[in-house]
Amino acid sequence: MKAIPVYDPLPEVEALWPELEEAFRRVMHSGQYILGPEVEAFEQEVAAYLGVKYAIGVNSGTDALVIALRALGVGPGDEVITTPFTFFATAEAISAVGATPVFVDIDPKTFNINPDLIAPAITPRTKAILPVHLYGLPADMDTILEIARSHGLKVLEDCAQAFGATYKGRKVGTLGDAGAFSFFPTKNLGGYGDGGLIATNSDEVAEMARMLRAHGSRRKYHNEMVGYNSRLDALQAAFLRVKLKHVDAFNARRREVAARYNDLLQGVPGLVLPPLTEGHVFHQYTVRIPVGRDQVAEELASKGIGTMVYYPVPLHRLPVYGYPEGTFPEAERASREVLSLPMGPFLGPQNEHVASLLREILA
Repeated sequence: MKAIPVYDPLPEVEALWPELEEAFRRVMHSGQYILGPEVEAFEQEVAAYLGVKYAIGVNSGTDALVIALRALGVGPGDEVITTPFTFFATAEAISAVGATPVFVDIDPKTFNINPDLIAPAITPRTKAILPVHLYGLPADMDTILEIARSHGLKVLEDCAQAFGATYKGRKVGTLGDAGAFSFFPTKNLGGYGDGGLIATNSDEVAEMARMLRAHGSRRKYHNEMVGYNSRLDALQAAFLRVKLKHVDAFNARRREVAARYNDLLQGVPGLVLPPLTEGHVFHQYTVRIPVGRDQVAEELASKGIGTMVYYPVPLHRLPVYGYPEGTFPEAERASREVLSLPMGPFLGPQNEHVASLLREILA
């Protein structure tokens, strides 16, 4: 069998090619390539899909976090509670608006922020909580929202890995004050370039986000604040409109791939499998290997199997933040043990091959 990358976008491109080609031709012949009708149509369609009043397209998931934080009133001197086990952009966005990320450890079963540790981390400077729905699994939003309400805090959901995921029947990104999404090509709803989105039911947050994405202006050349050049381009919006129609089917297929992995890998010694929790859309299929994770990854690579470690260094241990080792032991343990196997909606018999090799290595 040929090499199996951790994610292969090409089967999706081939499956959707007629629709993608039509979208490309439509935009190229429109003469309008930044914002405009194509972006507005996508924003309306994605807002309807999520069940939210407003969707504001921006140029990356990182900018979605930065702009959403500013739109929620987070700034210099504030603190934002978040997880240390996520991609750097989550904490980077907090720092970029002049606030301080305050980390609390994760739940070892979900890899998401441990809600029991949030309240003790709240100080008079705390302005918001920023949970991450890591690997496509929703965080414990009921508890997080209750804590936020009782302390008068804002909640911004980082949904970069969780487009289409649901929490008790509601789409993630619509539970807090705002949700930030990424359309990086590998995401569950990914473009063919970069892109991002802010979802909110707040008139004020939506208006501020639209201003900030366009240099802080409501009207061109009438700038009211220092903002950003963070506009979703029309071509990406057109491609995302195509893929939005298929995202539920693709997410369902991801769950089928994950369930098949779980069936094939049950009982493998030294392997901890992810639960098939309701609403999980499996952006990644991530296992724990408590002993010898790196050696297992190397052996799989030697046999043509791509894997990734998301994430090898928890945020608090990065030089930019520099917490001492042992501060958040569960995040540190996860960083030593997690391994993401090939995943995607078009992964077929390949996952049986991956599982067979993993069983052989760990036997």
